[in-house]
Amino acid sequence: MKRSIFWLLFASISSFSGASPTNKEVAPRRNLAPKVNKHLRPVLEKRQRFDQGQPINAKGNGAPILGGTDKQIDLQNPDNLGAQDTDNGVVPNVKWRFSDSKTRLLSGGWVREQVITDLPASKDIAAAQQHLTKGSIRELHWHRVAEWGYVYAGKVRVAAVDEHGENQVDDLDVGLNDENEYLLAFDDGDFDATGTTFNVDDWITHTPKDILAKNFGVNQSLFDTVPTPNPYILKSNATNGNVTSPYGKLEGNSSYVYHLSRIQVPPAPGGGGTLAIVDSRNFPIATTIAAAVVTLEPRGLRELHWHPNAEEWLYFHQGQAQATVFLGGALARSFEFRAGDTAVFPDNSGHYIENTSDTEQLIWIELYKSERVADISLTQWLALTPPDIVAATLKIPLSAVNQLKKEKQVLLAARN
Repeated sequence: MKRSIFWLLFASISSFSGASPTNKEVAPRRNLAPKVNKHLRPVLEKRQRFDQGQPINAKGNGAPILGGTDKQIDLQNPDNLGAQDTDNGVVPNVKWRFSDSKTRLLSGGWVREQVITDLPASKDIAAAQQHLTKGSIRELHWHRVAEWGYVYAGKVRVAAVDEHGENQVDDLDVGLNDENEYLLAFDDGDFDATGTTFNVDDWITHTPKDILAKNFGVNQSLFDTVPTPNPYILKSNATNGNVTSPYGKLEGNSSYVYHLSRIQVPPAPGGGGTLAIVDSRNFPIATTIAAAVVTLEPRGLRELHWHPNAEEWLYFHQGQAQATVFLGGALARSFEFRAGDTAVFPDNSGHYIENTSDTEQLIWIELYKSERVADISLTQWLALTPPDIVAATLKIPLSAVNQLKKEKQVLLAARN
């Protein structure tokens, strides 16, 4: 039996070896490859097997996967199988699925995160989805890094106090509040590092009680019921409580809250959707995290562009998309995205995002470790460069260059 197994393995290895036969057996292979007639292209298209989850292109290159694989993921990600023939070289993975994150179940909700150990390319931003049942509390805490949040379901009350003693209590309300969920982001990809998050009950339970009593001016027995280990999320009752600070409110340019739901967002240039920017220009307190909330219509395109000031981190909230990231030096890789996916495009890398659905809007949030959102449009750059230079560089007619739009076409509507 062992000999038989060994022979089978050896036979398989031999079939992969690519050993050339003698000249007496066949003519050289290079003479056997005919040129592809343009009339044969429909036939070649049928030969591709990406729609069956197999890495075989229209030319017949590739072969079926015989080993273990996740068929559903292969079908959802044909670009990973080699579907884009413009991809080239080794480009690091820029995609993570929240569905692949470990969900932490707690009394009153749950949390799942994406940090640098999940997506090593995301050095600037870490993120989490967090869910609270009605009345539940994400316990009192603070971070070494900046924390940014976006409520997409329910109603959440937030409270904050700054170093001057000014405070703020505000409600973020986008609908029913029996179940509440939001995206959190932090301006450090290594968010799980020690010394990043500090919970109040964790600190109290690790401080001598006589010191606590002296600090707060109370009896030390008061702290006998402080929970340990800290609960992170805990059930409670919804409150309408507020507190007035003698030092004033965090409001105006000092406000920690921006109500995007109260803003009428105009259509973006290009007619393909809306792009709402929230950065230090309209949310002054946000000096290290800039954001844009984007809605792209079916088959629309976020134009080819790059960001000169920071890497771009994305959370896809709804729909399905395809994107290619270009790193220079002939390096490019394409990815498919679905709701719940996150991604990161390295700073200054060229890219686009296409809504691949015929019927559903694509909604995503993009974040930058910066005080502002900034992008450079490829079309605008070419249109504002002397046209003869562009034509000579790209080997295209001068008339085509002169037709390029000089205004950014941020979100392009589908072409009929």
